[in-house]
Formats: sequence, C-alpha cells, structure tokens
Amino acid sequence: MENILNKLEPKEVWKHFEDICQVPRPSKKEEKIIEFLIEFGKKNNLETKRDEIGNVLIKKPATPGKENLKTVVLQSHMDMVCEKNNDTAHNFDTDPIIPWIDNGWVKAKGTTLGADDGIGMAAEMALLTSNNIEHGPIECLFTVDEETGLSGAFALQPGFFDGKILLNLDSEDEGEIFIGCAGGIDTLANMEYQKEEVPNGHFAIRIDVKGLLGGHSGDEINKGRGNSNKILNRFLWQINKKYHIRINEFNGGNLRNAIPREAYAIITIPSEFKENVRADLNIYAAEMEHVWEIYEPKLKITLESVEKPDFVIDVDTSNNLMDAIYACPHGVFTMSSRMPGMVETSTNLASVKFIDDSKIQITTSQRSDVDSEKYNIAQMVGSSLTLAGAQIEHTDGYPGWAPNPNSEILTVAVDSYKKLFGKDPVVRSIHAGLECGLFLEKYPEMDMISFGPTLRDVHSPDERINIETVEKFWQHLVDIIQNMPTN
Repeated sequence: MENILNKLEPKEVWKHFEDICQVPRPSKKEEKIIEFLIEFGKKNNLETKRDEIGNVLIKKPATPGKENLKTVVLQSHMDMVCEKNNDTAHNFDTDPIIPWIDNGWVKAKGTTLGADDGIGMAAEMALLTSNNIEHGPIECLFTVDEETGLSGAFALQPGFFDGKILLNLDSEDEGEIFIGCAGGIDTLANMEYQKEEVPNGHFAIRIDVKGLLGGHSGDEINKGRGNSNKILNRFLWQINKKYHIRINEFNGGNLRNAIPREAYAIITIPSEFKENVRADLNIYAAEMEHVWEIYEPKLKITLESVEKPDFVIDVDTSNNLMDAIYACPHGVFTMSSRMPGMVETSTNLASVKFIDDSKIQITTSQRSDVDSEKYNIAQMVGSSLTLAGAQIEHTDGYPGWAPNPNSEILTVAVDSYKKLFGKDPVVRSIHAGLECGLFLEKYPEMDMISFGPTLRDVHSPDERINIETVEKFWQHLVDIIQNMPTN
C-alpha cells in the first residue's frame, strides 16, 4: 500500500501508526497485533513478554546516565472499534485500514481509523526505537480488549511491570491532561418471541434510519446527537397505534460504547394502509429533519417495499419491544456538581438485535464518576425494560478513577506543557472510561495521568485525528519522559 503518511511529522510516530494500520485488531481478536508487537520487541532486542490474556510488555533500559530516573510505564490498548458504513466493503478480520489525509486530518476509507488507540501504540513504539532521546527506564504496556470489556486491564496481575508512574496515552483532546474518569456498567435485556405466520393481506416494508453522526458514548454523549434506535422506534410506535403493524426484524446499533448511527426494521402492515404509511413516513421524516437539523444535518429516513418475510413475531412481544425502546432512557442523566461542565452520569441505548432465532437483545451502557449513581442509572434502565417483560442482566462493570490533584507526574506534565507551548493545559476528569481505575486496583500506589492528541468522532467511520496535535503530543510526551522525577 502507498505510504501516504511518510511526509507527516513526527515521522517516527506516523511510520509506526501506518504499520499498525496493516494489522487487523478487532476487540477480542487481537492475535495478529499481539504477534506483531512481540516480533517488534524481538527485532529491536528489547525484553518482551506477554501474559495469559494477551497483554504485552516491552521494556527499554535507561540511556547511560539516566538510570536514577523513576521507571515510567507508557500504556495504550491494542484493540480498535470496528465500525463501517453500510456501503463499505471491508473485513476487519483480514483487511488493513486505509488511511488518507483530508485538510489537516487523517481519516480512514469508510471505516473507523483505529487511532483510538493506535496513535498511543505508535508513540510507544517510536520511543522504544529512538536512539536520540535521553530517558530513564521505560516499560511499554499494550493491553487487549479495552473497547468491549476492559478484559486486559481486568486480568492484569500485580508484578507484571515495575514502574510506579503511568502515562495512559488514550485521551482525545490535545492540551488537556486527565486525572480521573468515569466508571461504567452494561445492562442487557433479553426478550423471547414466538414466530407466527404473516397475516393474510399484509405487505412488507423496510424502514431505515441512517446518516447520524454516532460517536463515543462517553465523550460525545453530551453533544445532543441522535440515537437511531430511538428515532426508528418512535415511528414504529406511532404507526402501530394506527395500523397494528407486525415486526419481522429490528436491527440497530452495534457496540455498547458507540452511539447508534443506523437502524432498520422490517415490518408488515395491512395492504389497505400502504399509501397511508408512506404519507406518514414523509411527514415524520420532515419532522425529524426539523428536530435534528442542527445536530444531525445528514439524518435520512427511508421506506421501501420488500419481499414478504417468512414470519413475524408475536403481537405481545412486538408491543413490548416498542414500549421498551420508547421508555428506555438515553443520554445525559446528570451533570457534575463537583466539576462544572462535565457529565456525571449517562446512559447509552446502544443496540437492538434479533439473536438465537427466538430472542431479542437490547444492549445499554451506563457511566458515572459517582459509583452509587452508576448503579442507580443501571437499575433505572433495567427497571424500565423489566416492565416490558425483558429479562435483565447487569455486567460486573468497571471502576472509575478518582482524581489526585497532588500527583507528582501531573506537576511534571503541567510544567512541561507550559514550558513548551506557553500556556496552561486544562486539567480535568473525563466521562469516558479508561483502564486507569483498574490499574489502581492492582497497583494502588500508581501515580497516573492520561493525555493524547486530538481525535474526533471515534467509534464511528468519521473517526479522524488532527495532524498538528500529534506533533504537539509527541513533543509533550518526550519532554515528560526526559524530566521524570528521580528515585
């Protein structure tokens, strides 16, 4: 593939990022990127090891004269969110990501880019291969399955690394240093259905909602973006009251930590209402375009006739499903009283899928930087779905990361940023989940910060990374490494 990033600065970071783009790395399918990292460590004569779950650690000794600096752990996750546009032919298990440059940003061709957190990996690899940067002992930690379950961080064992200072390279706003993050939990709802024959005199239609921005259910939950499941279901609920529709399928969203961008339903309806439904759809689409004209200017709702399906689900489950999606909360629940402007608690109605030939699964995800409120919103979501007859399951969740404003490494990072760029960085918590909370459980004395370049629309095919901020991020990282505290 043409090396289109080779003219970007810093060259060493972009070279490694483009190499990473060649290696498939979906969450829970990280075998190829694990092998890639182990081979990279061996090739560069660096001590390399992996643990049972697949986390990889690569060590680099201090440069001569810098042995007295404290050991620093640089950490990023190796998996990526795999989302693509419907009209994009791409197999994330086998195909490389195709980056391209657009007006100061690097994007991918119709898919997620994987800069979350491929750019963190690339920065670690650049430090590991550098021969002109003075530094103390470095340990580079690459974790698996951050995006779908934080499995690598959960399974990390005490003693896998030695450092007591950790730089998490998984943040998405250059000029901001993060010292805390939200905890999270998932709430799953399962509904059993019975298959029935399509009633006589019914015709079938498919209704699509597409063109939404989607994005990260932590970072972008406060940006007023539309939820394709909610928008589609609202129309189904309305026409069901008038025409008594029958549902064959509802399919919306994909990942628990992504705001759903697209959804479709296949339904049947009495033939005498065929023209009525088309008129209703036109009216509804116009209404939604008005409602979402600021936040979702590319929203599109379409209706087309399709072949009659083999079955429809039973009426009770159909009605319960529409009520469940309508009633289920989505979006920001409370804003923080401790940190003005930050979301405290939120919930994401992530996906609705027909599975196992007789079951519907609704996946939701809750976040909060207050542990009790994380469980409160999860129970609220679960209760609303229970009322519709669903069986509820809550995952174990993951802890938040409580801020430490007296952090030694935070002082180093803030002073470094002011020296390099002549202004103070923003120091705050983030509503997205990071692995740092889990690291603290295994390494309670760990001193941590998180920072990175500017990324936008992560977890969607519109994901992009700002080129200029990668250079600033690299300069900042190198300066922090060179000014680590002494033992």
